[in-house]
Amino acid sequence: MSTDLDPNAQSPLLVTTDWLAERIDNPDFVLIDAGEALAYRRVHLPGAVGVPHPYLKGKGSKLVMPPEEFEPLARRWGISNDTPVIIYDDNASLHAARVWWVFRYHGHKNVRVVDGGFNAWLDEGRPLTSRAPRPEAGTFTSNIDESQVCMLDELKTHAASGTGPQIWDTRSDGEWDGTEDRDNKRVGRVPGSIHLEWRHLMQGPPARRFRPLDEVRATLVEAGIDPDAPAITYCQSGIRGAFAPFVLALLGNETARNYDGSMGEWSNQDHTPLEL
Repeated sequence: MSTDLDPNAQSPLLVTTDWLAERIDNPDFVLIDAGEALAYRRVHLPGAVGVPHPYLKGKGSKLVMPPEEFEPLARRWGISNDTPVIIYDDNASLHAARVWWVFRYHGHKNVRVVDGGFNAWLDEGRPLTSRAPRPEAGTFTSNIDESQVCMLDELKTHAASGTGPQIWDTRSDGEWDGTEDRDNKRVGRVPGSIHLEWRHLMQGPPARRFRPLDEVRATLVEAGIDPDAPAITYCQSGIRGAFAPFVLALLGNETARNYDGSMGEWSNQDHTPLEL
C-alpha cells in the first residue's frame, strides 16, 4: 500500500472511519462509494465517486465486467495501476467487498474497505455531501488474475469427485434448504458445500462493522470451514460469494476463489448436481 496503513484497523485490508476522516480532505487515494447509484446521488462521503451498479457485472452478462468495460470505468474514477483505492458501502460491507474482489480480479490489489462504511460514518455524525467529484482521468490497465475466480466446469468436477478445495455456501438458510428458490429452475446446494450465511460475520446496526476477527475465525471453524485452507465460494449471483474471499483475506488467507456465476448459473443448468 502506498498510502499509510491504519494502526487501529483489524486488518491491513481495512481502514477505520477515524483514519478516513483525518485524510478525506486531502486524500492520496480514490474513495469509492459502492452503494446503489440512486443512494449515491442523494448523499455520500465527500470526494467519493459512485459506481453504476455495485455488482459490476458485464453488460448482458451474469459474470464480472470484462476489461473493455472495467478499464474506462476505473479511469473515469481517476484510477491508475498505482492508485490506492478505498471502498465503502451502506450494506454492511457486502457491496464494498464485491468491488474489492472485482479490483483484485482485474489485477489491482492496493484496495481497502472502510470498516462500517456509510453506516458507521453516519452514526458518528461525520460530513456528507451530494456533490459528485470530477477527478482527472486515470490510466488503469486491467491484468486479469484468473486465480480469483472459479468457473462452472471446474466446480462441477470438484462436486462430482468430492475432492479439491472446500466449498463455502454464503446464502441464507432458505436458499440452502431449498425453501427459497430465487426464481431458479431448481433448488438445492452444490454437493459437499458447507453453509455459513455471510451476515453472521458482521456486527449489527448502527455501525455494521466486522465482528472481531478472532470471533470471525471461531465462527468459521464452528461451521466447519477451515479459515486457512483453499476455498471456492458461491451464493446466488457472486456478490455474497465475493464477500467470503474478502473475509478469508482478512484472516490472512488469499487463496479463495469466487464462483461468480453462482446459483443463478448453476441451478439453471440441466447437467449440474444439486443436493438437499
